[in-house]
Amino acid sequence: MDRTHHMRGGLFLGIGAYAIWGLLPLYLRLLREVPSGQVLAHRVVWSLLLLLGVVLVMRRGGAILRAARGRTLALLCASAVLIAINWLVYIWSVQHGHVLEASLGYFINPLVNVALGLIVLRERIAPVQAVAVAVAAVGVVILGIDGVSSGGGALWISLTLALSFGGYGLIRKVAAIDALGGLTVETALLLLPSLGVIAFAQAGGTGAFGHDHRLDLLLILAGVVTAVPLLLFAAAARRLRYSTMGLLQYIAPTLQFLEAVLLFREPLRPVHLVTFALIWLGCAIYAIGARRPPA
Repeated sequence: MDRTHHMRGGLFLGIGAYAIWGLLPLYLRLLREVPSGQVLAHRVVWSLLLLLGVVLVMRRGGAILRAARGRTLALLCASAVLIAINWLVYIWSVQHGHVLEASLGYFINPLVNVALGLIVLRERIAPVQAVAVAVAAVGVVILGIDGVSSGGGALWISLTLALSFGGYGLIRKVAAIDALGGLTVETALLLLPSLGVIAFAQAGGTGAFGHDHRLDLLLILAGVVTAVPLLLFAAAARRLRYSTMGLLQYIAPTLQFLEAVLLFREPLRPVHLVTFALIWLGCAIYAIGARRPPA
């Protein structure tokens, strides 16, 4: 019963994280007048302030400092770099009308999760689940071939987002620190570069903060929008199989896909339809196979 409750709690945490990420483009569009580097920097600064407040209230500072040492600190340095890359590329893609490519990146991400689970964590999957991964991979290959033949397109956005977040999730799963502590240390590691970006922009007269109360509030709230889903995700990743997290991942890109096509009116080419159809087919096969544990 305890294990079932533990896994059910992880399921709800994962769904919450991915639902928030799925709606994130709507929020970032409100900040499209702010350069993506500054948006990233403000996300880090305000997230850290929020997290430090939570740490103080929960009196977790000592425990986090004791945990963030040696191998764990080295892992968190790597995860901080990966999440910063992921955030920056994602913000840029939303601001420049590439939400469709961003959503594809997060459709690809489960393939990365399953591959990492198999190769690094030695997780097992049933043959039907392996078929599901192969079907989805065919869709990605088709889009890749089309991208190369047409001059590259924006496939780099999709691949960068998939690989960076896949690596981030793996590191956070194996790092010996809880969700709150890990995210607090990661944002602390990114604080100085972020303050440098903000200070440089303000000194050069291009800083976004301090000129418009509405914009200032949106930048401050970016801390909440950033920290909450990451905390939910990190907590879920420690409770669920990594391959299960890959299945839940489809919530976010589905919402992003719908926003790109229905709200932002981004062009949807036939190759996109083929790719998404194959990935969705793979997702359906994987979900059916996930009902039975591998032998």
